Amino acid sequence: MKILCLGDVVGRPGRNFLSAQLADFRVLHSIDLVVANGENAAGGAGITAKTANELSTAKVDGITLGDHVWDQKNFANEIDDLSFVCRPANLPSSNPGKDRLILEYEGMKVGVFTVLGRSFMGPKVSCPFSTASRLIEELKNKVDSIIVEIHAETTSEKESIGWYLDGKVSLVFGTHTHVPTADGRILPGGTAYQTDLGMTGPRESVLGRDIDACMGRFLDGMPRKCPVAEGDVGLQGCVLEINPSDPRLPVSFDRVEWREETA
Repeated sequence: MKILCLGDVVGRPGRNFLSAQLADFRVLHSIDLVVANGENAAGGAGITAKTANELSTAKVDGITLGDHVWDQKNFANEIDDLSFVCRPANLPSSNPGKDRLILEYEGMKVGVFTVLGRSFMGPKVSCPFSTASRLIEELKNKVDSIIVEIHAETTSEKESIGWYLDGKVSLVFGTHTHVPTADGRILPGGTAYQTDLGMTGPRESVLGRDIDACMGRFLDGMPRKCPVAEGDVGLQGCVLEINPSDPRLPVSFDRVEWREETA
């Protein structure tokens, strides 16, 4: 069984790329399930029911979110109707939406959830370590495999939770910083790990945004809008392969990149 996990989908370019290419990518690489972070899918900040359904139609099975979960003002009223979307699990329990997903393929069940980091992040959230431990305990007898996303700013916090969960889940991957890291591997306890998957969107950009506008902020310090860029679009993520006879820990783990000129 192969599971594709994708870094943050950024704006219309990221959505359009998945709509045009993901179905073929799934066939070419024998992908059984796809999980994508969609927190930047609507205009580069937040998500809506419309854009979430667009990703679902493009063959994304499960959508996770991050610190921009509520950036689109009506999404709090929409999320409960989206069975394939989960919000970060360590937000206050009063927040709407699921705090986990259970995805199923040919009788195998995969639990998926996201925790937000607390270093240099805006939302006030519960401890990601204790939240992850609680959800793993709640899921372990309900699913065959567990995937954990840590949506965080610092590599140290991401690496720490990777080591903390080593041997307890199939995969820990990081998102939020939009730049893929080169440390993808299987840890000694058997858990696959990568600090950041990167993004699904335009690489001719600054983190998916217009280059000149972002540079201008650094050059003169003046506030300005940074629209989503459009050049060199592709997906970045990882592929996890698990053995149905022993699905708790992975057989293999590979970083992936699929760009317009190779699609």
